[in-house]
Amino acid sequence: MKQEHFAICITRTCGSGGTVIGQMLSEQLQIDLYDRKLLRLASDDSGINERLFAKADQDRKKTLLYKVTKSVYNGEDIPEESGNLLSDRKLFEFQAKVLKGLLKKESFVVLGRAADFVLKDNPRRISVFLSASPEACFLREKEILQTDELGVNRHIRSINRYRSDYYKYHTGKKWKNPENYDLCLRTDILGYQGCTDVIMNYIEERLKAKISKND
Repeated sequence: MKQEHFAICITRTCGSGGTVIGQMLSEQLQIDLYDRKLLRLASDDSGINERLFAKADQDRKKTLLYKVTKSVYNGEDIPEESGNLLSDRKLFEFQAKVLKGLLKKESFVVLGRAADFVLKDNPRRISVFLSASPEACFLREKEILQTDELGVNRHIRSINRYRSDYYKYHTGKKWKNPENYDLCLRTDILGYQGCTDVIMNYIEERLKAKISKND
């Protein structure tokens, strides 16, 4: 039987170590990890300069856009001639197009970007939500940021709020709802390696079941 590709879509709270676990899965499975790299690929696909892509992405973090409106992605492309190519909806569609195209060519791990929703119709999409206790998230971010308690807490609140609003805006769903995901794991309880092992075991059983069903 021809080997089919799969995608591990990781959604994570700030400080939970989701990036580290994504890297561990990428290395163990010998597949690519995509996060900010999606901006470069979307830039190549759209012809929009990557720096403009990144700037627009960052600018939206400073606005109330995701709090006051909604633009649920339905899988359809907006024609090139329609409106502003740097609009939030258009940027998201370029990234969605890249994700769908990648899955036709390779297996990969992707962090955030509501990838679990974009690829929801693909049976070989594995979605994972990673979180940790506030205390564990604080300690990890404090080590990374090297700033005071107020700054760390402000950073964590800001990142989590943005991720939650972004997810709601593009999917119409609540970011932390366990029904959105195949697996919900606490990294402070299982540890990074423990979470990686659980995800690896789940992938093996999930894809084995899909193969058996298709045979």
